[in-house]
Amino acid sequence: MAPTEPSDDGNLRNDAERCLRALAGEHARLRDDQWTAIRALVVERRRALVVQRTGWGKSAVYFVATRLLRERGAGPTVIVSPLLALMRNQIDAADRAGIHARTINSANTDDWEGVFAEVEAGEVDVLLVSPERLNNPDFRDLVLPKLAAGAGLVVVDEAHCISDWGHDFRPDYRRLRTLLAELPPGIPVLATTATANARVTQDVAEQLAGGAGLDDALVLRGPLERDSLHLAVVQMPTAEQRIAWLGEHLDQFPGSGIIYTLTVAAAHEIAGYLGERGYPVAAYSGQTDPAERLQAERDLLDNKLKALVATSALGMGFDKPDLGFIAHVGAPQSPVAYYQQIGRAGRGVDRAEVILLPGPEDRDIWAYFAGLAFPPEPTVRATLEVLSDAGRTLSTGALEPRVDLGRARLEMMLKVLDVDGAVRRVKGGWTATGDAWVYDRERYERVAAERSREQRAMLDYIATTGCREEFLRRQLDDPAAAPCGRCDNCTGRHWSADVSERGATQARERLRRPGVDVAPRRMWPTGVKDDLGVAGRIQRAAEPGRALGRLTDIGWGTRLRELFAGGDTEATPEMFDAVVKVLAAWDWESRPAGVVAIGSRSRPRLVGGLARRIAEIGRIPHLGELVPLGEPIPRRHNSAQRLRSVWHGLALPDDVAAAVREAGGPILLVDDRIETGWTMTVAARLLREAGAPAVLPLALAVIN
Repeated sequence: MAPTEPSDDGNLRNDAERCLRALAGEHARLRDDQWTAIRALVVERRRALVVQRTGWGKSAVYFVATRLLRERGAGPTVIVSPLLALMRNQIDAADRAGIHARTINSANTDDWEGVFAEVEAGEVDVLLVSPERLNNPDFRDLVLPKLAAGAGLVVVDEAHCISDWGHDFRPDYRRLRTLLAELPPGIPVLATTATANARVTQDVAEQLAGGAGLDDALVLRGPLERDSLHLAVVQMPTAEQRIAWLGEHLDQFPGSGIIYTLTVAAAHEIAGYLGERGYPVAAYSGQTDPAERLQAERDLLDNKLKALVATSALGMGFDKPDLGFIAHVGAPQSPVAYYQQIGRAGRGVDRAEVILLPGPEDRDIWAYFAGLAFPPEPTVRATLEVLSDAGRTLSTGALEPRVDLGRARLEMMLKVLDVDGAVRRVKGGWTATGDAWVYDRERYERVAAERSREQRAMLDYIATTGCREEFLRRQLDDPAAAPCGRCDNCTGRHWSADVSERGATQARERLRRPGVDVAPRRMWPTGVKDDLGVAGRIQRAAEPGRALGRLTDIGWGTRLRELFAGGDTEATPEMFDAVVKVLAAWDWESRPAGVVAIGSRSRPRLVGGLARRIAEIGRIPHLGELVPLGEPIPRRHNSAQRLRSVWHGLALPDDVAAAVREAGGPILLVDDRIETGWTMTVAARLLREAGAPAVLPLALAVIN
């Protein structure tokens, strides 16, 4: 059907208003920029980027445009949407407007065949697709071209994820560049986001414009003021004080809300503490079971919870208009990321509290995440050479023994190389294309510098005496940024940082509660059979072990990081007492018959001293140490590489082996920390081969 003529604008806007009322209620009216975007999509079949604050009504634009396009004979709208929570909310919203929406994602694979049949029959108005599907070979080659060719509208939600300049760049989104460039002429495209500064906006708009012959993308950018948000920062020196403060103030926050943490461990610690104080809360992270995550979201939506204590896994698209507060225990590493998260609050209420409780350990966590950036050129070239020399498809697992990158970072790099044309994802893994590829060092260095600038800006936000909302909006290059008149600095009303002695004691006891379970390795990594001779299930595995704490904890983690940052010293009396408590609470089947340490080059006093003191206080024979061999083992980033490096790097002296056999019982195996678990695995194997019936790993710290 021919595009609507400009003379029909009046009728078209009436139709658009009718659709909006079906979606948002009888009193809803289109904003000027909403109408501009809808007209550009329906009449001009253009490509548009809408950068507007959370709650402005970006989803109304694509649902209204979908309804109008469908009424005029267009195909279904394809929405690329990053989170399942967002998809669920969007489907509910579409149903309210009489728009039939279906989804394709990793959680509903059994439904895919039926969904595709409905699409073929013309029964689906909106198809929501997770970005991960774009990199699935079957979907990319067999399904996506047909969807794109028959689409009436393509929508890229949370479009800042396309740009590696953004705070939340996602490699799977890079596939959209190819999709957009290959769309048939006349298919309109809409990209939306609430958090894009000028650089990200320009980058997304350029990618949106796509191939030759397309007009520049229409960019509609509005002011980002959120007049319901009351921002504040409360600074306290210790983690105990911060969570005690939360425990004493949570009931003063309006309604229900979200407490964000930087790590999974912190989410569970804080949820546990608040639960013990009687608050209905739940922990939420990317490691939470999908069914539990869905239930937690529903409980928060139904106000059955005072708060979800969550990592950034609960973020984009979670739609609860009456969310009354957002608190952060630990600062995100970007003001833009922070503004995106606090934008969840206050969309349907007059006032929402937004409180940041920063800590000195935040920078350590930022530094860890900074280590996940795009790898250096030699590593990338080595990966391409491995794929090229193989002459066949290699899975990610098969690549790991040959490339020194962790699984997540390796996957990220391969996805980027796939979009760049240097590799191709196929069934079973990856192949090299042989096409020339240029390492854009200058861009990667500029992106890294931008990350550092964002971290400094976050510290400036914490320290500023000016308007907090204006500061954040200026970071987003909002030309309308102005003092809000509501934040703690504008009003002069600051939250007290005082906590009661009782509250601080309770928090301290919770955070210093020692003991973390450590699951042993059960399977050998893929790709080491040829040189190490092992594969499949580990036959002489260690038993489940224990550690004093996680390095990412906000309790023991802080003290452990300080210990490892210094020189080689023995564990403090406080740490040793806590280790004794861990041992006392260990429900082993048989008491250890001996203690063996893993010899350390870097911390012989710490590891050796800990093993001897445990043996002495527990009246258990100290049997000696495994000896490190060869040169110091460099840090490795994945299982196969780490296993290969430690396999020949440890030896069990004959006298220690004889003592282990003579002991005739379980061996307590002591080390300073457990990172990948392979050092403990190899050491346990040696002890089991020497006759130990069981090996019980014990460490001060576990990395994750």
